[in-house]
This record gives sequence, C-alpha cells and structure tokens, in this order.
Amino acid sequence: MIEFIICEDNEEFTNRYKYIIEKVMMNYDIEYNFNAFNGYSKKWEKISKKDNFKVYILDLKTDEGSGIDAARYIREELDDWQSMIIIVTAYPEYRYEALCKRLMLVDFVNKLDGFEQRFSQAIQISLKNYDKRPNSLKYTYKKVVYNVEFHKIIYIEKEQDSKRCIIKTIEREYYIQGNLSKILSLLDDRFIKCNRSYIINLEQVDSYDIKSNVIMFKNGEKLYAVSRDKRKEVLNSVRGIH
Repeated sequence: MIEFIICEDNEEFTNRYKYIIEKVMMNYDIEYNFNAFNGYSKKWEKISKKDNFKVYILDLKTDEGSGIDAARYIREELDDWQSMIIIVTAYPEYRYEALCKRLMLVDFVNKLDGFEQRFSQAIQISLKNYDKRPNSLKYTYKKVVYNVEFHKIIYIEKEQDSKRCIIKTIEREYYIQGNLSKILSLLDDRFIKCNRSYIINLEQVDSYDIKSNVIMFKNGEKLYAVSRDKRKEVLNSVRGIH
C-alpha cells in the first residue's frame, strides 16, 4: 500500500495532483490511497506516523506552515528517511534553499512551468523506490549479522520482561533487539501489528475465525489475541479484500 499524502491549500491543485497520480498509477498493480490536507495540522502529523510507504506532496507555503519545515519534521523528528518527499510551489526562487537543506527531496516542482510532466516524473521516481524496498530483514544481534527473508517469517513476538523479540519463521527462531514498532518499520506491507505483543505476516495466515478471534497459520500454529481495532483488517486481508 502506498499512502499519497497531499498538503495543499489550493483545492484545484489538489485535484490536479490526484488526477496525475491516478494517471501514472494505471500502469502499476499497486494499492494506493490519498490523504489530503489544507495545511500542516495535527491531523497531518498523525497520518505521517502510519507505517505504510508514503509519498508526500508538500506545498511550500500554506496558512498552516511550510513544506520545508514539514519535510524537516518527517526526516528529523520522525526519523523517516524512506518516504518520498516532493515539494511543489509557485515560488521557484526557493528551490536552492529547499535542496540545500539535505532533506533528500525527490524533486522541487514549479507549479507554473511544465508542472504536469515534472510532477509525473517525480511520482514515477517515487514508485521506483517503492519497487526497490528490501525483501528481507537485515540486522545484527550479539555481533552476528542476520538476513531473514520476509516470506519465511510467520510472526514476531515481543518476549516478556525483555528488550528483545522472537522471530518465528517456517524454519527456525531468531532473536532481535528492539520494540515491535521499530521492527515493523523495517518490514513491508504484508506485516501488521495485531496486538501489543505480535506482528504477523498476513501471507502466512491460513484462516481467521473472527468469532473466536483465532488466527490459524499455515504451519498449524494458532494465535488467540487480535486487538479489536485490527480484527477487520486481518479478516479483510485473509479474504483478499484490501
């Protein structure tokens, strides 16, 4: 899933962004979603903390903040260096300032000069980075480097009274240091945190009985605790509804 997060105080331009994005996405078999905001509000900050792959389209100047400040928040406050950031503006004189901030911008697009072609190219560059996402979990634990393939992971469990987690795969178990939220940020869209103690790989789920709240994995193991706010997501994923 790709989250296109648009922050633009001009509705006409917001609609143009969506039109161009939809036109580009017709060539890809990728799920995507739009979230549009008039400024850099608390709601914008909240959606920015979601775990999906994100492409930000940030207006340089709005009544509720600056696109450059928002990009700095994404990179420095959220420590998110994976999401794609596109700055759009009618003030091209700020291009040098924006690109000098070392915020790893995809592009700085002028609304008034070749906008559609340049914006379309920026979206395509962002999608190339989506395709290059890692397909394995690479980490170091007790001076040993591990490379665990995503498709082999069944679930990841927070070990009780410990600062480490257990990675359960179809072959064996591994240990990894850190909390579940941090580990989830290293995974892709097939993984969800189904409660405070577990991340599950939806591809490894054989069935889900929502009445008894039991997940049956393909290896025969069961998990009995899906939090209330995740039940519908798990059920729809098992059904093939996204």
